[in-house]
Amino acid sequence: MDSVYAKVVRAQIRSQTQYRVSFAFELLGSVIINGLDLATVFVLFSVAGSLGGFSGPEVFLIAALSAFAFSTADLVVGNADKLRVYVRTGLFDTLLLRPLSSLWQLLAVNFAPRRVGRAVQGGILYGVALGIADIDWDVPRVAAAVVAPIAGAVFFGSLFIAGATVSFWWVESGEVANAFTYGGNDFTLYPSTMFGDWFRTVFGSVLGFSFVAYLPALALVGRSDPLGTPDWLRWCSPVTALVAAGVAGAFWRVGVRHYRSTGS
Repeated sequence: MDSVYAKVVRAQIRSQTQYRVSFAFELLGSVIINGLDLATVFVLFSVAGSLGGFSGPEVFLIAALSAFAFSTADLVVGNADKLRVYVRTGLFDTLLLRPLSSLWQLLAVNFAPRRVGRAVQGGILYGVALGIADIDWDVPRVAAAVVAPIAGAVFFGSLFIAGATVSFWWVESGEVANAFTYGGNDFTLYPSTMFGDWFRTVFGSVLGFSFVAYLPALALVGRSDPLGTPDWLRWCSPVTALVAAGVAGAFWRVGVRHYRSTGS
């Protein structure tokens, strides 16, 4: 079965890279967008001198970790938002007729290789951030540096899937879903100390966005959270990611059972 998905992805890559100039511009555009997000962080830092009580290398680490996690999730499952088109037109029926996972079919058929550049750029910036941050390296921190972006990508990927699943009930729900995926990405680019109490509580603690970059970065640099979060929670991003993935998977299965064909 895995080879089937791989073949579909390879076919998508070949078809989308046929027009090389167009593909190059799309790839460059995605890299520039990612760069602009990080540039915004640095503009704010240059004006204020610090962000939420954090130094330049610490802010860079948080922003780079967030960018790497989000761009990886966007590459792998960001195209789940195409589900609304499949539901509206009845094309989702074709995915259900095959003896394959409807979710993985959706992701494979709509794979967008132009997003690779953004993910590679995020990885490079994350590596640079790890190099310039004041990190007292040991085995737990090496493991955290490797696991944190993976956990963040799983968390964001779960949001993409959960947001897309809403289309089974409300086809035009794209903007609402984007408020949590792309809006959540904006939140994770900055230290949580920058935000107001209620906003930080909802996005950071209740929805778990603080576990994407802010708390893992604190664990890496060996800082306690100024907001009073227990130190052991700084290492819990993998747990949060697994919970998010489990909830998103269960929600997807409920959505598929709820789906009714257009009949056309």
